[in-house]
Amino acid sequence: MLSRRTFLAGTVGALAAGTFAGPAAAAPIPLGTLSQYLNGLTAAEAEFTQINADGTIATGTLYINRPGRMRFDYNPPEEMLVMAGGGQVAVFDGASNSRTPEQYPLSQTPLSIILARNVNLGQAGMVTGHRQEGNKTIVTAQDPENPQYGSLEMVFTPGPVQLRQWVVVDGQGNRTTTVLGSLSRVDGLPSRYFSIPTEIRSRS
Repeated sequence: MLSRRTFLAGTVGALAAGTFAGPAAAAPIPLGTLSQYLNGLTAAEAEFTQINADGTIATGTLYINRPGRMRFDYNPPEEMLVMAGGGQVAVFDGASNSRTPEQYPLSQTPLSIILARNVNLGQAGMVTGHRQEGNKTIVTAQDPENPQYGSLEMVFTPGPVQLRQWVVVDGQGNRTTTVLGSLSRVDGLPSRYFSIPTEIRSRS
């Protein structure tokens, strides 16, 4: 069973390590190009595989609706739902006796970096790593005003640019790896997918 804050704590396993091997590229994708790509990623969905700190693996469907909204629907046997909306992150645990989710500000999680209204990886102090490994461009970023909240390591591939995975490192150094399937843009997503009050009412 996943812990309540498991999507903020995990580890990089063999699945993530060998997913994107390929020929070396001359240089990493420029930060300006990556910022433009993320800003254009308004509504999208993908299957995901999550690798946790204890070595367990979970799968599900990810929905992104920028700015500020994201939803992780976990597949059985997990009974978890994580959603970001209204500036908050809520973790619903179906195995818990409590119908009230754990909540905390989105701004205190590294995922706020890609959910910002205007992603600017060129901002001073945001990017702490920008490198090329094979055909992958790997960018490590943090909130320059709140580095204590952790960092986000994003993996992109070119031709066209695609976000392939990220690793969230929380303030305690715990790592969560999320490996994405094909990230497909969609015309729109239901607002209820990202409404924490609506989800709470549906469970009451």
